[in-house]
Amino acid sequence: MSNIGTVGVVGAGQMGNGIAHVCALAGYDVFLNDVSEDALEQGMKTIEANMSRQVSRSMISPDDMTTALKRIQPGTSLEPFGKVDLAIEAATEKREVKEAIFKSLCDVVPERTYLATNTSSISITRLAATTDRPEKFIGLHFMNPVPLMKLMEVIRGLATDQDTYEMALGFAKALGKTTTNAEDYPAFIVNRVLVPMINEAVYALYEGVGTVESIDTAMKLGANHPMGPLELADFIGLDTCLSIMQVLHDGLADTKYRPCPLLVKYVEAGWLGRKAKRGFYDYRGDVPVPTR
Repeated sequence: MSNIGTVGVVGAGQMGNGIAHVCALAGYDVFLNDVSEDALEQGMKTIEANMSRQVSRSMISPDDMTTALKRIQPGTSLEPFGKVDLAIEAATEKREVKEAIFKSLCDVVPERTYLATNTSSISITRLAATTDRPEKFIGLHFMNPVPLMKLMEVIRGLATDQDTYEMALGFAKALGKTTTNAEDYPAFIVNRVLVPMINEAVYALYEGVGTVESIDTAMKLGANHPMGPLELADFIGLDTCLSIMQVLHDGLADTKYRPCPLLVKYVEAGWLGRKAKRGFYDYRGDVPVPTR
């Protein structure tokens, strides 16, 4: 990994701050970018809180935390990305937003810089085509929460070259991640299987098959899932779940991927899950309460 020393991360939300977190602990210098000062401030607070939790569990030392935090430089300008060896986009799951970010990145990053996207569903080939270096473009799909989840899906676009792919494998190894290769199809592997299951759970709620609690309890105790599908949807973000279902529905043209109308309604209401304090559960009190 001698060719990667500095990493730029665009997006300070739950995925972006998690990626910055693991990169800094692995010894990389990190530029964390967001258009919002508030998002950057909250992102850095989240990183510090999560590292403190790792220290309390003896997963890292206090010195590891102090050193890693010093490696992260937050900012709203992309200008520092002129120094990065790898730029990772971790913005909202909207193709137009991601394409605009990559066009802006191509104006500032050096020719040597690799470009990666953390998209959980959108075509790598399509995003790569908006850049000036599709051969140096790759999908690095981290799992949430990034500091705890071991898997990284690696997705090559049509033009991704072998050097970029090998860079991705080495980078993942340096972060302590296990990789799985996915082909460039809508939602790749994890979300191709996971999110339709969540969508089906929302249909079960929508059709009155069960309540929020009964559906989650059934899957936790009946299928040994650590978290019920509706609770998991709130954790992921209902807007992200909807975006993934829309990509699957549009990309595969199969009615089994039709987003549940109730999922659409919750997103339209702004009930996006934990980040909005309301989703299939209401998180505004001391204990989450089902909203349906």
